[in-house]
Formats: sequence, C-alpha cells, structure tokens
Amino acid sequence: MLTDTHAHLDYPDFQEDFAGVLARAESAGVRRILTIGTSIEGSRRAVRLAESHPMIWAVVGIHPTDIDDISPNFPDELREIARSPRVVAIGETGLDYHRLPGAAMRGKPEQVAEALLADIPEDAEASIADGAVKAAQAEIFGAQLELAAELGLHVVIHQRDAWRDTLEQIAPYSGKVRAVFHCFGGSPEQAAELAGMGHLVSFTGIVTFKNAGTVRDTVAAVAEDGFMLETDCPYLAPVPHRGERCEPAHTRLVAEKVAELRGTSLEAIAACTERTANAFFRFDR
Repeated sequence: MLTDTHAHLDYPDFQEDFAGVLARAESAGVRRILTIGTSIEGSRRAVRLAESHPMIWAVVGIHPTDIDDISPNFPDELREIARSPRVVAIGETGLDYHRLPGAAMRGKPEQVAEALLADIPEDAEASIADGAVKAAQAEIFGAQLELAAELGLHVVIHQRDAWRDTLEQIAPYSGKVRAVFHCFGGSPEQAAELAGMGHLVSFTGIVTFKNAGTVRDTVAAVAEDGFMLETDCPYLAPVPHRGERCEPAHTRLVAEKVAELRGTSLEAIAACTERTANAFFRFDR
C-alpha cells in the first residue's frame, strides 16, 4: 500500500476522468490520497471529495500565493471546514518569495522615474512592495499555525526561497505542531535540520529528473522515518511521464526511484512511508 500525501484532486485537470484517476491509483497500489486545499473554496472542495470517496482524505489551508482576496475572518472559515473528520492536517501553508512584486518593478523606467521624482532610492519602492507581501504571508501562515495547534493537527508546508524565515516562524510551535515540508528539493543538511526540529520531508517525481542531484542525495541520506511520498499532481509528473499531467498512480514511480536510490525494495519503502504517514496524519484519531 502507498499513500500519495499531496495531490490537488479538486483542480479542473481531473474533472473529465476522475473515476479513472482513482482506478489507476488503486491499480498501482496507491490506496490512499490526500487532496490539499490552497484556498478557502479549494479546501471546501477537498473536504467534499474526501467525504465522498473512502480512499481520499483532506488537508485544508491557504497557500501563501493565494492570499490576495482573503476574508478577514478566514481563520473562522478554516476552523469550520476543518471540523470534518476527513480533515487530517492544515495546509498547504507557508512562505513563498519566488515571485515577489519587486522583481518585476526593479529596473522599469517608469518605476525609476517615479522614485527619483519622489526622492526615493531607486530600489526602495520595490523593497516596500516585497516587504508588504512577506508581511501578509507571515500573518496568514501564523494564523494557520495557531489553528493547527488549537485543533491538534499537523501542518503541510509550502516553502520556496524563504527557508530561514519559514523555520523561524515555525520554531515557537515546537512540541505543539509538526510539519512536513512538501515537494522537498533541499540538501541533506537542510533535511537534517528539519529532522532535528521534529519535522519531515516529502519527495515528488522530481527524484526521477536527471538534473535533481541534490534531492537525490537527500533521498539517500534521510532517515527511514523522516520522509513520505507524494505527487503534487497535476504537477511534476515523474519520468517517463515528464511533461504530462501527473496523477496519484505515479506515486508508485516515485516510490520505485526512492527504493533504487536507497538501495532497498519497493516493499520496504511502502512499509516505512506508510508507518510515517499513519503517525503524522493520524487517520484513526
């Protein structure tokens, strides 16, 4: 048995052949799928899917890049959604600095001219815009960490180009909330740092990519009880399906590559990752 611990089954990519997607997953040995919310509405869709299909469970939360139109009372909305017994974690939440607005503003002639006329350093306006987005992400991330602690749930973390800030924000929750850093692409040293804080990592089809040397080193080095498997579908389809739509059945290909990199069997990887998933998400709580 395998679990896809991170899928986006509510996305329109799966609407036309949803039954086939689930059937192919089951045929590949993927008997459990966690569908992940990225917004309030997406979280509601995730719960509806989980309540309609025994093999699906829900994780509910707000992605750091989906915060523009968020309601001021989103914690109450999320708390209500999380009351479903099919919800097993909060997320995906975290910090994402990859496409901050300042990058697009810097160097644009009109922005430079406005800054000069206002007697502001050329880069200041972009830095202010970046700071505003970072502050908003941190506030919403913090509210979800508080909610997870309140509800006794763990968190699924999205982190991109915000490593140190993410660790600093979750540090006060040590002993209250554990995290899994999904779609982990970091180094063995970073994975070890997370393990030292009591957190986990999760690997996707990236492990099959030829240019993924760092994450493959991490796969080989991480402790047996320190990782889980996922697809992040419809994204990141593993070889030989790279460039196609990814789906939960591909968890098996991720597991096979992880087994190869760790010098063990598919059965051993399935057994250890299932133990870890059961302990982290506590499906029978």
